[in-house]
Amino acid sequence: MKKSIFLLFAFAAIQLSCSRPSESQSEAIESTSETTETSPTLPTGDNSQTSLDWAGTYFNVLPCASCEGIETWVTLNQDGTFQLKTNYLGLNDAREEIFTGTFKWDDTGSMVQLEGLIGDAPGKYKVGENQIWHLDRDGNRIEGNLADRYILKKQ
Repeated sequence: MKKSIFLLFAFAAIQLSCSRPSESQSEAIESTSETTETSPTLPTGDNSQTSLDWAGTYFNVLPCASCEGIETWVTLNQDGTFQLKTNYLGLNDAREEIFTGTFKWDDTGSMVQLEGLIGDAPGKYKVGENQIWHLDRDGNRIEGNLADRYILKKQ
């Protein structure tokens, strides 16, 4: 009798372990693979976007070829919006420009591109700890004697 019960349990265990997955298990597996394929890829590891407290207002007076300098405020918001405010010193102190819009991170999560700017307004910044670097049109840091003047400090 004991042998019969043991064989019955052994047979049941084999049947259960070799059975097909239920429909709900199959659906769960399929939906997981679909989500993985369609979800956007975010930069992995530590980078400016994921590791720094980057939201805030940054300021410096940028060099200007035809004026005394350009007072520049850049505000980056957590929701992906920005405000860029510039004031051209020495030309016409009433010449203040304010741009607002959205910004996008680059693939590495270290640089932002301000979207929708008009004319010569700056648009690319490398984000660092409590500072951002104003970049040239190609996304490179500005070098030379005035390089430090292109770093905006967090206020």
